[in-house]
Amino acid sequence: MSPIANKTVDEIVPGDTASLRRTLRAGDVQAWAAAFGEIGTLAGSGESQVAAGIVTAMLTALVGSALPGPGSAIRATSVQLKGRLPIGAAMTMRLVVREKRPDQGIVVLDGRCTDPAGQVVATAILEVLAPTIRQTVEVAEHRLEGLIERCRDLKPMPTGVVHPCSADALAGAVEAAEAGLILPVLYGPANEIRRIADHAHLDLTACRIVATDGPEQSALQAAMAAGAGEVAALMKGSLHTDVLLHAVMQKEAKLRTGRLISHCVMMSVPTYARRFVISDVALNIAPDTDQKRDICQNAIGFARALGINVPKVAVLAAVEMVRTKMPATIDGAILAKMADRGQIVGGIVDGPLDLDAAVDAEAARIKHITSPVAGLADILIVPNIEAGNMVYKNLAFMADAQIAGLVVGARVPVILTSRADTADARRFSAAAAVLYANALARDPAILLPETAE
Repeated sequence: MSPIANKTVDEIVPGDTASLRRTLRAGDVQAWAAAFGEIGTLAGSGESQVAAGIVTAMLTALVGSALPGPGSAIRATSVQLKGRLPIGAAMTMRLVVREKRPDQGIVVLDGRCTDPAGQVVATAILEVLAPTIRQTVEVAEHRLEGLIERCRDLKPMPTGVVHPCSADALAGAVEAAEAGLILPVLYGPANEIRRIADHAHLDLTACRIVATDGPEQSALQAAMAAGAGEVAALMKGSLHTDVLLHAVMQKEAKLRTGRLISHCVMMSVPTYARRFVISDVALNIAPDTDQKRDICQNAIGFARALGINVPKVAVLAAVEMVRTKMPATIDGAILAKMADRGQIVGGIVDGPLDLDAAVDAEAARIKHITSPVAGLADILIVPNIEAGNMVYKNLAFMADAQIAGLVVGARVPVILTSRADTADARRFSAAAAVLYANALARDPAILLPETAE
């Protein structure tokens, strides 16, 4: 949760400003077009109602969150488009107080939207009834850009990039380094890595190369370096996942914790106002109850490291009642009771819950479900890899979700990159690894909390 404070009408003075940066995606435009009847619109031209609507929405969101902030009421808006909205590039929205009408409690704001080159693509005038009472509200964080922002004050993290022998894998490491997130140490055939970088026009100046003869040696050397504290995280290159994780679990690597390793992915979906974690969608095929306990505890640590202080955990099944012929419902009930008994700590666990009751408060109300988690779930524990993988990929590829995924449960986070990952997904995952590793350094109990036996 993030606090948002307002400015009252008495505190506001002409010249006060507020701004935000937001990357507009094709999926955002398509969703807006579908909602308001302009099917097929992609890029917002100067005449597009979609473009005008998006600019208005962004500026009014800035009014409600920053200037004046919570308690504001917009009385009138006027938007003028100057050009096409950029797709896939960061726009800057800015508000400036033009005048104040104290007798009416109204402030007049000038709005401006600029593209990455600083060109004005839209202007606006907004009349806003400003709040008279100072207030602060807590809102759930949504977009994953916040992960990168939280890394701004942290030093780049030494990261072992394991066998980056493809342009995609190498680009992921270089992009994360350019974003100030990691200091890449590349484990792989040195000549091949340099050849790939030259062909893909990638600058390896910020990277150190540790020469190896093949993927198995790359994985083992990187894992050993992580166990020795030479790197604080590992990033998968172009080798198979099982080769990397086999090395991580070798006794001599000193990365094992005695707990199952699992995959956690934080997601932000444009149509849902809370970010949330799903686990496990990539590693554990059909986990039993004890393994789900570890998956649940790993996910709680992951969520806490990424800023959710007391995660609410929903153990998913097809129904919300315990059915003895449906093992997922039994697991949900057992895990909830384990949390009650202190065998799972750091979060609030309930189950079984079906997906709609877990994420939608109205669905939970209609079904008469009384639960501290229903409608507010921060973590979704899926029954098996098929269910998790399908939910994850549906949201990632059909709902334009932002994603940040890690393998956790070892002594360092492991970033699993994929050829299908977007550049944003790679950066968000790297940021998640930085935050997770930083949380581990400050509080090792994030990984291995004390639980009841």
